[in-house]
Amino acid sequence: RTAELARANEILREEIAERNRAEEARQRLEREVQGAHKMEAVGRLAGGVAHDFNNLLTVIIGRCEVLLGRVSSNHPMRPDLLLIYEAAQKAALVTRQLLAFGRKQVLQPKVLDLNAVIRNMETMLRSLTSDNVELRKDLTEELFSIEADRGQIEQVLMNLVVNALDAMPSGGKLRIHTCNVELDGSPEGFGFTVKSGPYAMFSVQDTGRGMSSEILPHIFEPFFTTKDKTSGSGLGLPTVYGIVKQSGGYITVASCPGEGSTFKVYLPGLCAAAEPLDENERITLAPHGRETILVAEDSDLVRQLTREILEVRGYRVLEASNGNEALNICKMYRGPIHLTLSDVVMPGITGRELVEQVVQIRPDMKVLLMSGYTDEISKAGFLHPGLHFIEKPFTSNSLALKIREVLDPPQL
Repeated sequence: RTAELARANEILREEIAERNRAEEARQRLEREVQGAHKMEAVGRLAGGVAHDFNNLLTVIIGRCEVLLGRVSSNHPMRPDLLLIYEAAQKAALVTRQLLAFGRKQVLQPKVLDLNAVIRNMETMLRSLTSDNVELRKDLTEELFSIEADRGQIEQVLMNLVVNALDAMPSGGKLRIHTCNVELDGSPEGFGFTVKSGPYAMFSVQDTGRGMSSEILPHIFEPFFTTKDKTSGSGLGLPTVYGIVKQSGGYITVASCPGEGSTFKVYLPGLCAAAEPLDENERITLAPHGRETILVAEDSDLVRQLTREILEVRGYRVLEASNGNEALNICKMYRGPIHLTLSDVVMPGITGRELVEQVVQIRPDMKVLLMSGYTDEISKAGFLHPGLHFIEKPFTSNSLALKIREVLDPPQL
């Protein structure tokens, strides 16, 4: 009888333990889903706000450039114009960070050697570190290649390094590490499920002040910061989070007060050979042109500015305030139209829909899309081969350079 009671108690304890484990798993999944929904909602809001601001900033930056080109170097208004221009550029950086968090950027991925990207940034990273910080690289050879936007991956590394340095005001050790990892299902310590497969991992580890368990759940939220208002915008880590997620990867963080922090970024690994890094990216002045360009833009302010930018550089400009009007011009205009420059988000026919129709009417015409928001470019956020894009807000020179790039493709 006693043995039967003991056995029944043992079975009951096992059932209670199993129920407790199931309840803990349910609560963990619930927290994960709630957190994902929260980040998605904030991301949509951030992307929408950035889209509207980018149209306004395009006009502010462009008009400043027009005025700066008209006043002499010693004109009394020039310093004020430069201050406005500088403030608008800083505002544009904030909108780019919001778009990154909301995963609304247009990425132009290439097959990259992550180690080569890190080595290429070493001089710049060392210039950020003070004498009391020891920077060490620990890069694993034969690392998986990754398919990602090089500029965005550099932004991730830069933000994580700056975050680590901010956590070590009195100095310390900073380690950048890479290795190959196989992830499967729900890796230990992740707190979320992942797509199984090979990954190239890089981590940024510091010996700084660390973070408490109360702070950790909030570090990827926009505008959340533990720094004072003069040294942190609260967008550095949210930008990292958005770029990593849009690139198909994952990010984890481990930290304790007084023991430093380790951020690990996992990006899908490839066995393909990496493309060589382009070291010839320099700022140059765009040449003028004499081609005919159709500008399709529903914002009057942006369209008028764009027309002036192009006409000053010698182009003949046709204007359309929406997609239907642009389509009619393509059908009715008797002369050649060398390029259509179209906004992506317009009432009626969108930029993407306009592209699909005008290339049927004028097969030789080039197309360049512009937007401060990417949802209509591609649902995945990646730029399709052969489709040209410029991000708002743009400067007059960057627009002119991009137009020449589209009109004068490199000869193979």
